[in-house]
Amino acid sequence: MIENITTIKTVTMLLLLAIMGSGCANSSKNQKEFDTSLWENNIYNRIGEAPVNAGFSQEDYWVWGSSVIRGDDGKYHMFVSRWAKYLPFHPGWMVDSEIVHAVSDTPEGPYEFSDVALPPRGPEYWDGRSTHNPRVFKHNDTYILIYMGSTNPFADVTESDAQALTHSSDIATVARSNKRIGMATSKNPYGPWERRDEPILKTKPGTFYSFLTSNPSPWINEDGSVVMLFKSRSYKEDFPFQTSMTIGVATAPSIDGPFEVVGDEPVFGVDKMGEVEDPFLWKDETGYHMLAKDQRGTITGNHHSGILAHSTDGVNWVLDEEPLAYPRVVNWSDGREVEMGQMERVFGLVEDGKVTHLFFATMDGPGGFNNSTQSWNMVIPLKDY
Repeated sequence: MIENITTIKTVTMLLLLAIMGSGCANSSKNQKEFDTSLWENNIYNRIGEAPVNAGFSQEDYWVWGSSVIRGDDGKYHMFVSRWAKYLPFHPGWMVDSEIVHAVSDTPEGPYEFSDVALPPRGPEYWDGRSTHNPRVFKHNDTYILIYMGSTNPFADVTESDAQALTHSSDIATVARSNKRIGMATSKNPYGPWERRDEPILKTKPGTFYSFLTSNPSPWINEDGSVVMLFKSRSYKEDFPFQTSMTIGVATAPSIDGPFEVVGDEPVFGVDKMGEVEDPFLWKDETGYHMLAKDQRGTITGNHHSGILAHSTDGVNWVLDEEPLAYPRVVNWSDGREVEMGQMERVFGLVEDGKVTHLFFATMDGPGGFNNSTQSWNMVIPLKDY
């Protein structure tokens, strides 16, 4: 499997190098200024074994994407999405997800449930029915949660009518179109959390993010300014009412905003590179770096694998010369090698300026959200470099 991935990656690189100049937002001029010798793929060759029974799971809940931070107490605090197991996995998360808080003494875990950080708060709020896809960090003396929220005016989905909840049902359509990015703050990872009354990144008609904004990944620079990658979709007239997934860039002078989307095009154009989503952003002495999901396998030749890209300014991006960051094949600590059915929402724990662990939302089964009996958050320690 790995040999096949490497072969496909090598074969496709000439094509990718030819097209990526026109596939990146505002990149045709600025890419020439990049000193690509500074960058190398220091993720793929550092992938280690995934510890069994690490990460976070809950028996009665679907569990999905997470974000982890080391607190002032020396413990590791995970913020993670969950929703009731009686709901179908998809689209249950759009109508009934909440962000919860779990704690561990080590990055690997296992993490123990602590509290609900962002529960439902009523359909009249922009995030009143679903909070999802958290990204946690600390700035000065404040913990900050950037997340996706959604609402809808329909009645709660109960266990008796849960099977009527489908991808094309009215409640799912409305909930999907109401996905926006918001922020909550606290002086303590245990809360309480104060939420903004309005999203920090809304949609805009006639743009590549006219239908929804979601899956945020911000980075606060040394001067306090912010670069944020996000998932976007644009509106179209017919079902399913939105175009393919793309990644946009928004910037702000400070974490308090205002956030403004940069450019008229997404980072990687759908026509050139296929769908890309689930960005994770970090910065070191060589610049900004992005991990993201190659939704269709167009870039790496491997469906749902991870890509690695780099930027000097957080706005204009180039793929790594060896763009495959991670495959879906996982080597577990008990000796098993498993191609995971789903492996999404990558998050990298950054300590002392480098990524030390990768966290993923994953599930059992052959693939496909509704072909699973369990989902959880797994973690893979990265080897030193």
